[in-house]
Amino acid sequence: VQLQASGGGLVQAGGSLRLSCAASGRTFSSYHMAWFRQTPGKERELVAAISWTGIITYYKDFVKGRFTISRDNAKNTVYLQMNSLKSEDTAVYSCAATTRRGELSGLIYDYRGQGTQVTVSS
Repeated sequence: VQLQASGGGLVQAGGSLRLSCAASGRTFSSYHMAWFRQTPGKERELVAAISWTGIITYYKDFVKGRFTISRDNAKNTVYLQMNSLKSEDTAVYSCAATTRRGELSGLIYDYRGQGTQVTVSS
């Protein structure tokens, strides 16, 4: 599967952005999907994940209540709605996919796409 994230940009603190990740291929609905973020000098970190059915979701504590992950299997797309953005949310956000099964937070996401820059000004 090939993944392409979009929707990043510059936003003021407290604002919102919606990221999209378009996937190629006909088996998108069989992949668990995730959003990661990375800032210079830091390791990539998992932000949120969603099961292939869309029923199960996972969020890191620092985005709970602010970010929402969702997917549209008919459109081969996964979304990340980001509200109440903070300056510390500034990062390159990328999406990833896996066919592995298990706890969403502990999986290895084998497929990764190019990221999109999110910059939150304070």
